[in-house]
Amino acid sequence: MSAEPVTPGTVARYFAFVKFEHTLFALPFAYGGMLLAAGGWPGWRTFALVTMAMVGARSAAMALNRVIDARVDAANPRTRDREIPAGRLSRRTGLVLAAVGLALLAVAGALLNPLTLALLPVAVVFLTVYPYLKRVTWLCHFWLGATIGAAAAGGWIAVTGSFSFTAVALWLALGTWIAGFDIIYGLLDLAFDRRAGLHSIPVRFGVKRALVVSAATHLVSFVALAAVLLWVHLGWPYGVALGATAVVLLYEQVAVRRLEPAVVLRSFNANLVVGLVMLLGIVGGLALGG
Repeated sequence: MSAEPVTPGTVARYFAFVKFEHTLFALPFAYGGMLLAAGGWPGWRTFALVTMAMVGARSAAMALNRVIDARVDAANPRTRDREIPAGRLSRRTGLVLAAVGLALLAVAGALLNPLTLALLPVAVVFLTVYPYLKRVTWLCHFWLGATIGAAAAGGWIAVTGSFSFTAVALWLALGTWIAGFDIIYGLLDLAFDRRAGLHSIPVRFGVKRALVVSAATHLVSFVALAAVLLWVHLGWPYGVALGATAVVLLYEQVAVRRLEPAVVLRSFNANLVVGLVMLLGIVGGLALGG
């Protein structure tokens, strides 16, 4: 089966296929790490390469996930209308999109600094392993969190070529935030996952305990974000952003306990504002000199 010709319609399907809007979960944190490492604006070259790496990594990860899970998605009533099961895109096209994403990541990593180049194989392993983990372990949520959370540390490494406490704290914050709402998202497929023999925290521990784990994970995320404030001294703008993030996380944890699919999706989508709010807090804190 050949890849589809590129037309405006297929481009739109490509963006839908990789859920391009979900890049907003991690991209603001990557920018935040980049700005903190540089103490301000790092220059257009670094900004462009960080953006290229993030878009490439996120697109490759989603494309691989969709290709690897195509049969599972086809059997799941909630996901059977995704592009590959519905026949709007082929598996080969998905693999081509994944290869393009990985190429963007590789070029950006090679052009940034020796450490980003050296970490490329590690990044590729993390990106490709996740879709298989739900078949073997309920820890898959935390692997996903660690994978996406690396974006925050990646922004720092892109500027400095090294790790630091701030980079690790941002990685922990983003990773546990992602894992916490991925556990919630897993509630949507609980019945199907049980029938299909797939693994998740809701499947392993039940709904009530899964919600407790999600809440605890989000608490860790908040504490890690607060640690950045104490370490970097970004002042009141970051503090306001931290407070707004706490409100969003609390809303998500309270709302999802109604266990209604529409509410679960709304609470999941509410996460889109967290990264943007935290980025604004970092920008404001740096602009005011902490």
